[in-house]
Amino acid sequence: METKEYNKQLGGKNNGFLHLFIYFLLMAALIFGMVANATYGRTGAVAIICVLLCLVGVIYPIGFFINKPNMSRVLTFFGKYNGTVRENGFFWMNPFYAKKRVSLRARNMNVPPIKVNDLNGSPIMIGLVLVWKITDTYKVSFDIDVDDVSIPEGQEKEAKASKTLNGYDNFVSVQSDAALRKVAGQYAYDNISHKEEITLRSGGDEINEKLEQELRHRLTIAGIEIVEARINYLAYAAEIASVMLRRQQADAIISAREKIVEGAVSMVDMALKKLDDEHIVALDDEKKAAMVSNLLVVLCADESASPVINTGTIYQ
Repeated sequence: METKEYNKQLGGKNNGFLHLFIYFLLMAALIFGMVANATYGRTGAVAIICVLLCLVGVIYPIGFFINKPNMSRVLTFFGKYNGTVRENGFFWMNPFYAKKRVSLRARNMNVPPIKVNDLNGSPIMIGLVLVWKITDTYKVSFDIDVDDVSIPEGQEKEAKASKTLNGYDNFVSVQSDAALRKVAGQYAYDNISHKEEITLRSGGDEINEKLEQELRHRLTIAGIEIVEARINYLAYAAEIASVMLRRQQADAIISAREKIVEGAVSMVDMALKKLDDEHIVALDDEKKAAMVSNLLVVLCADESASPVINTGTIYQ
């Protein structure tokens, strides 16, 4: 998306230390004029000069500002955008420039878990952690409104100093909530019977990438870049958590039973072949069926088998 931001180039004429020296000279001239006016009597010209120097002494310091690393100043001149200062250092500019401070540093946001419905309509709780930063100072300053921010009761003093930051956080939080709801509704929470399908529980990096794309699409208008977005909380909602837990336990038991039966059949087949190949004993079909039954009971039982020793013949 096209941007209207451009960097304001500052030269030697904007050096803050140079203008600080000029300011001290003006203040020295003001003091000298006031002393001369009081010593040699009041004269109109000296009085006018002193008044002008007083006005300059009040207005001149407004032009000083310090720009730290990963900070910027958005300049406006009576409502007209006049560029963005990204250089670091101590500067002086026209005192009538409004110099809005915009941080370019990365910020963390932990979006609390929200209740949404997944693809199957099951209520789930899902939350995300987000790392974002401002890349376009024009868009973030003029394309979104950050002034209408509710301040919690009892925190007016602290929140007033960082109202703009809270506004950015509020905008990002609302858009993150909407993006999370959309992505969560496109996938099922879990689907053990169809393991080839991507789910919220097993999707991992692919789900996080989908979430990042959705957030980038929503936050581009504000000049905000998504550094990283990932799901950090995922669970069934409380009203169905116990039911789904039993379902997961049942699926796990079935999967375990399938493995046990598969292994037991393989062991029985191996035992019969071993007995037949080494001619240890000759068994007819009836005895083989009884042996298979006994081995399967022993191998598939939940508890250890208690064998009964036959002291007679195999026909007793």
